[in-house]
Amino acid sequence: MNDTLPRVGLLPSGPRDAITDVPGVTVGHCTLAEGAIQTGVTVIRPHAGDLYHDRVPAAAAVLNGFGKSIGLMQLDELGVLETPVALTNTFGVPAVAAAQIRAALAVNPGIGRELPTVNPLVFECNDGHLNDMARMVVAEAHYRQAHDSADVAVAEGAVGAGRGMSCFGVKGGIGTASRQVEAGGRAVTVGTLVLANFGRPSQLRVGGRAIGPILAERLEAAPAVAKPEKGSIILIAATDAPLDARQLRRLALRAGAGLARTGSVFGHGSGDIALAFSTAYTLPQDPGAPMPAIAMLHESHLDPLFEAVADGIEQAILHALWRAETVTGRNGHTRQALTEVLPGILSDPAALPSRGSP
Repeated sequence: MNDTLPRVGLLPSGPRDAITDVPGVTVGHCTLAEGAIQTGVTVIRPHAGDLYHDRVPAAAAVLNGFGKSIGLMQLDELGVLETPVALTNTFGVPAVAAAQIRAALAVNPGIGRELPTVNPLVFECNDGHLNDMARMVVAEAHYRQAHDSADVAVAEGAVGAGRGMSCFGVKGGIGTASRQVEAGGRAVTVGTLVLANFGRPSQLRVGGRAIGPILAERLEAAPAVAKPEKGSIILIAATDAPLDARQLRRLALRAGAGLARTGSVFGHGSGDIALAFSTAYTLPQDPGAPMPAIAMLHESHLDPLFEAVADGIEQAILHALWRAETVTGRNGHTRQALTEVLPGILSDPAALPSRGSP
């Protein structure tokens, strides 16, 4: 890209500047890109083992609940992940949930019989502008492909579940980032990943600067005639800090701070959902297995993690915008890459509005 990607905040990144800087975490994509089909599946694996048997603590925060995710109710009640986290389009949720259940059954055939049921966790955004969702092409094989390809190297932009997503009127998709902090005398990593599909062009802010009016003018989408917000974003945070589910919900909630910095107002028709999980320990499914004796991070040491997740989410959204490519899909609909719509302007401070400008 000709335009320099802005760096958010002062905290250092991990070596990959990705959610996979948190030890054990991997990410995989399956991308479907042919004509009117522009969609896919993205899978986040907290560890390489059997998540049904060795669950990780987790919690979610619903900033605006216009969404069709599955698995949030039990997650809220029990505070654990039993499957990898899956992202896809709205109509792909049932197939991906079925794939998660079958994957868990393949390893634990007693599930639903002598063992408890499994709670699949699937998040979604509506990619219907570019993708013909009504054809419902996402299948179990696509989940398996994304799951089996999970690695520490994370592709960003118009890949996986992000293939058909739009953000601020341009191409959105997958973005990831990480920040490293010291908390309670220990080194801690916070990794973030977003599925960015939100925002009106006029709202966009980059590094505190109001880019939206320029972008709206270029896209001929003036604020006065802009359509209502109908997008969504899924915000994922992972950390190796020892946190319980209650603390993780507090961490998830701070993802909203990073989202707001980019210009989002959590619009009426937007599904804005944040999830946070910790890889510091696992919780056994087997009631006969001992529960871990873990010293949780003290509440007074959470502020560095809150800063890290806010910075990381903002950075991940910028990564999704900068690293997306122009995509043409259903009925010839096109979403241009941000760097093609505003070439040169994004990296030229003299061309940008001052901070706080309308």
